[in-house]
Amino acid sequence: MENSPSSSRNDRKLIERNRRHQMKALYSQLNSLVPHPSSTEVTSLPDQLHEATKYIKQLQINLEKMTEKKESLLGMEKQNASMDCGMNAAPAIEIHQNGSALHVVLITGLDHQFMFNRVIGLLHEERVEILNASFSVLDDTTFHSIHCEVGDCAPSLDSARISERLRKCVQDNAQR
Repeated sequence: MENSPSSSRNDRKLIERNRRHQMKALYSQLNSLVPHPSSTEVTSLPDQLHEATKYIKQLQINLEKMTEKKESLLGMEKQNASMDCGMNAAPAIEIHQNGSALHVVLITGLDHQFMFNRVIGLLHEERVEILNASFSVLDDTTFHSIHCEVGDCAPSLDSARISERLRKCVQDNAQR
């Protein structure tokens, strides 16, 4: 039996109706993914497509900005990690003298914690009075701060000798 022109026309109408329903469902799905201001007014299909296009472009811009920020932060993290590794590899000491007062700052990594005990022991050997000792930890770095008082007899000579011994102690341990 041959297809009649009316049956063929009905088939095309049915196919077109199904296509329109499918497109309407896809537009509706796209529209549901785009945030809308709390407005109850109905927007036309071209306006919905325009809003979706603007939203996607804004998402692309935000993604690019976030990617740049991530790369920047990762760059700083790598830089800090290399600085931390350097700190763990070699402890550092700073000694500040003001008259008979001595301020010792010992900077170590977590793997050189024993250095603090050695520095305190050395100060006790030199008969230095320790007034205050504290520490702070930042990431993998420990900052020790020791405030002391050098003896009354020839404080400048004692301070110079003590400073030299402290530096040598830290250098010797850093080379191990």
